[in-house]
Amino acid sequence: MFEGSVAAVRRWPVKSLRGEEVEAARFDERGVAGDRAHALVDGRNRRRGKLLTVRQHPAMLAWGAEYGPVIDPPKPPVLHAPDGRAWNWDEPGLAEALSDSFGMPVELRAADGQQDRGPTVLVTFAASLAALAVELGRPVDLDRFRPNLHLTLDAPPFAEEDWTAGTVLRAGDVTLEVTGERAGPCIRCAVPSWDPSGRARWPELQSHLIQRHDNKFGVIMRVTRAGVIAARDAARADTA
Repeated sequence: MFEGSVAAVRRWPVKSLRGEEVEAARFDERGVAGDRAHALVDGRNRRRGKLLTVRQHPAMLAWGAEYGPVIDPPKPPVLHAPDGRAWNWDEPGLAEALSDSFGMPVELRAADGQQDRGPTVLVTFAASLAALAVELGRPVDLDRFRPNLHLTLDAPPFAEEDWTAGTVLRAGDVTLEVTGERAGPCIRCAVPSWDPSGRARWPELQSHLIQRHDNKFGVIMRVTRAGVIAARDAARADTA
């Protein structure tokens, strides 16, 4: 058993855009309420209907999205363009502005559960992030990994790399478990190699994760008891 507290709660209103850190959020069958509940869709003929992600278009990171300080977002997010303009999700002209920004036709889609692994929660750990920075010899921005929960636990660095089915995490009113398809240690794609604003790539980061950590960072979990988690809530992990 490992104990500690919640260091940060984050959600990502629009898939692959920058997100927001919040004081508290609701966790339920959706994962985090409002997380990836909106997405951008490729409008080009050869990829029509496919979700756009940073993997195809790193310039998406120049845009941000937020709901504001609400626990369960009651309305669509506000998007922030690179020039600083704020756009409501349902505002006429947003799709055109995104298309102009990306140099390709873009459509909008609103639907819960657009996370890559379904309605899940990505949890990262302060000890692992600090140890990774030591290994690489430079700071590593947490937002590269796009977590929902960041915890400070008394577990050793990278302990979560071995968390298997049956591992249970309790924080706030919520219980999360490593259960179901594609849960467990998070196998990373190339997205963390881009800085959180999409300006420059650091390919050595992914190479290091592959060579030293089997390309793992963080753990994918599912909510088995819904509720609210807030920053500084107590947290406890019971490993299988």
